[in-house]
Amino acid sequence: MLRAVGATEIDELFDSVPEAVRLGRPLDLPDGLTEMETAFALRALADANTPTTALVSFAGAGCYDHYVPSIVDHVVRRPEFFTAYTPYQPEVSQGTLQNIYEFQTMICELTGMDVGNASMYDGATAFVEAALMASRVTKRHKVIVAGSVHPEWRVVLRTYAASGNIEVVTCPVADGVVPIAAAAALMDDSTAALLVSSPNFLGHLEDLAALGEVAHAAGALFVVSVNPILSGVLEPPSSFGADIVVGEGQPLGNPMSLGGPGLGFFACREAHLRQLPGRIVGRTVDVDGRGAFVLTMQTREQHIRRERATSNICSNHALNALAAAVYLSAVGVEGLAGVGRACVAKAHYLRDALLATGKFDAPYSAPFAHEFALRYKGDPAVMHSEMLGRGFLAGVDLGTIDPGMDGLVLFAVTEKRTRAEMDSFAGEVASL
Repeated sequence: MLRAVGATEIDELFDSVPEAVRLGRPLDLPDGLTEMETAFALRALADANTPTTALVSFAGAGCYDHYVPSIVDHVVRRPEFFTAYTPYQPEVSQGTLQNIYEFQTMICELTGMDVGNASMYDGATAFVEAALMASRVTKRHKVIVAGSVHPEWRVVLRTYAASGNIEVVTCPVADGVVPIAAAAALMDDSTAALLVSSPNFLGHLEDLAALGEVAHAAGALFVVSVNPILSGVLEPPSSFGADIVVGEGQPLGNPMSLGGPGLGFFACREAHLRQLPGRIVGRTVDVDGRGAFVLTMQTREQHIRRERATSNICSNHALNALAAAVYLSAVGVEGLAGVGRACVAKAHYLRDALLATGKFDAPYSAPFAHEFALRYKGDPAVMHSEMLGRGFLAGVDLGTIDPGMDGLVLFAVTEKRTRAEMDSFAGEVASL
């Protein structure tokens, strides 16, 4: 190779680098390992982790330990899907396009909205894109975000807003939910959207009907983030006047996997179709009259001129979306409702059991679904560490996320948790 480029030694390739900034010595690296030694070393590192499969998990806060049917993994690992690239050429991408189309359809069914896109990075990104879209639709530049929305999502929103000339105003929270009067007081003719989540970060259900009226009275769009698992037991946001519905799709057939990757879903009313970020797969017919799938709407920078793009989303997390679609197909309408009912019922059971230990106080009285926050009468970090040693992932210490929530622990209960596990957990906490 050196002869081919006219050099006699490797150092000649760096002649253009000034001598003063060169390292001047060999890199201080250990000797290389054989393949077998490397495999052993990596296995030792991996074994230092404790996977959630080895724990009884009550953690949530946006990433949940749901059961994933085996069919999900079997489908997503098929090479036709696992190695598929962006389906620019529909003639060779019908399988990928169809699974995205089915995913979009299922999201519309869950949310009650008219159109959905081909998924987004994650829930936080979808939430932010909803705010940006509302600004484009209304031609306004202020959004009101509920203080009960996930703190990390609100950080992402402020980051995007800073570069998008959008003002972000946070609505205060009382008893774990948004007071209607407080939201109404912040709305004016410069507000593009009111953004809420229900269940919210603390697991509580917001008064979506009243909040939707507040948003529309000011001429703003109503954006709602939902947990898709609970869509099987809760009225869809469309029933309460939602204009845009978003959320994190990880609970649908995607493992926790160290917190990611997940997938964001995004749906809206047909009137806003051309402002939808990302891309949309549609169904048409080919020259022979046979059904075919194509990228109908492609409004991202990879496809059209920058000034006309609705977003710079560069991936649609199609494999995660496929997992979600397979999961929904496997559990069906009744199965999804059953999972949702189990999560809600078990969460209420655990909350009562933990309060009965005398180790916790209940700071909120608002209705909740499958997630709830309690105040621990002690140091949550110590409790969390001690319970980890006993095989339990004891919720999420909210003080590590928001200093204003110091002392609060957020518990999530999924369909995987058994009565025996919950009783054992409460008993172990009581013994601390």
